[in-house]
Amino acid sequence: MKAIVSKIGLGVIVSCLLTYAAYAKAITTQFEFEGVAVNAEHIAVFVGKDGALSAAVAGINAKTKGRLETALKDAEYKGKFGAKLHLYGMSPFKSIIVVGAGSDELSVRKLRDLGGYVAQASNNKQSLGVISAGLNTTVEQSAAQLAMGYALSSYTFDKYKEKKKNEDNKMTSRTVSFHGQGVAAAKALFENDLIHVVKGVNFARDMGTEPGLSIYPESYVQRVRALFRDVANVKIEVMGVPEMKRKNMGAILGVGRGSIHDPRFVILSYMGGNSDEAPIALAGKGITFDTGGISIKPNTGQWQMKSDLSGAAAVAGTLYAVAKRGEKVNLVGVMAMAENMPAKDAIRPGDVLKTMSGKTIEVMSTDAEGRLVLSDAVTYVQEEYNPRLLIDIATLTGAAARALGTDYAVVITRDWDLAQDMMRIGKTAGEDVWPLPLNKSHYKAIKSDIADIKSTGGNPGASIGAAVIGTFVDEDRVWVHLDIAGVDWLSKATPTAPKGHAGWGVRFMDAVVRENQQAQ
Repeated sequence: MKAIVSKIGLGVIVSCLLTYAAYAKAITTQFEFEGVAVNAEHIAVFVGKDGALSAAVAGINAKTKGRLETALKDAEYKGKFGAKLHLYGMSPFKSIIVVGAGSDELSVRKLRDLGGYVAQASNNKQSLGVISAGLNTTVEQSAAQLAMGYALSSYTFDKYKEKKKNEDNKMTSRTVSFHGQGVAAAKALFENDLIHVVKGVNFARDMGTEPGLSIYPESYVQRVRALFRDVANVKIEVMGVPEMKRKNMGAILGVGRGSIHDPRFVILSYMGGNSDEAPIALAGKGITFDTGGISIKPNTGQWQMKSDLSGAAAVAGTLYAVAKRGEKVNLVGVMAMAENMPAKDAIRPGDVLKTMSGKTIEVMSTDAEGRLVLSDAVTYVQEEYNPRLLIDIATLTGAAARALGTDYAVVITRDWDLAQDMMRIGKTAGEDVWPLPLNKSHYKAIKSDIADIKSTGGNPGASIGAAVIGTFVDEDRVWVHLDIAGVDWLSKATPTAPKGHAGWGVRFMDAVVRENQQAQ
């Protein structure tokens, strides 16, 4: 990922007008130069280890006639990273939010986390001035990184809540002013780059949060079309059932047979690099609702299967971010969309499906459907685009969640050095991955007596799922498999993601694209 570094000091106010809502509502961002005066009634400051005040925060303390420092001492506030304190009666300010910055030098990831902590502490209820000057960092355009964290953390999804009678009188936008140096560059970075990543993440969050009644393959297609309506240099292609039949995509067609909603295969292509440059390809699992099919899931937690399209949604969000900032790279995203339902014509355990590649799969469980749709997806993108890097992403296995919990997505590659690269990129981007193995034993476990392979077979399940998909990936292809089943839905908020659907994968894949673009 590109290094983004520089010292900040007190000097200029960045005014950032942000309206947060579902992605369909505009997020308006405005930066203004307002001199060094702090005009906001509510402010946020960052305090170092043991309550250490930077020169900028010391200036705020002076404005309060020392009450800020006294309050910190009375609260025995130690400045631990992320520790939040909300103070009132700090005249001339109505309130001051204090967030601990710790003692370590602040990376891009930590700056974004700090911005997220500010958003959590403010509850998005008022306009706010954020004192970003004096932070312990060498990151350039630090105010933009704080703003991105604030924006990511401020996501809400309330379209199905009853609108109260006084709703129109509530504040629908707020000004978040960042006080720091290099504001022109911060403005450019945020407006021309980082806000597009935020919108891509929020699109993925919306798609994973929407009920299955609202999002099915065709309605998902319409949402993608709406997202890219004003995005230049992006081509959208959609295959229906007749086109998929002509391509012999028997796996995705088989999964979608039990639903009244026909499957769709969506291709997004953005060619911002050289015409002779092989693209990066992203392939996402897009099961708009997963009942398990004939191998039906238990009721407990089944409502959450509306988010089984998380991989596909992350692919669309990543394409959006990359295309909007005009990255000099060729990027293709394919999304295999289907609804997995039980019906009289649904596939059964024991059925054999013929894939686009010509290989056949014996269906051992209809609840292992993600690897089926991805078998056709990775075959298609290799045959049509011959990518230099192929990433597939899916909420594929419960085993991934059991193995790594909510802290890490599973990453599986055929190359240990590549796996380590993915770990490094994830750490920087704020979406961590951890490798699991893939070897001959996993491929042996999916040998079928009546077909080329079977869809399941033994443990560990996450590696078995990867082996099924890997069967359809050329052996010499640079390939990364992401199983995000444990990280796509959060039971509690993180600094940059609220409780609920995380939109996981957009930031990670965006960072991979940045790094691969740099290498060209």
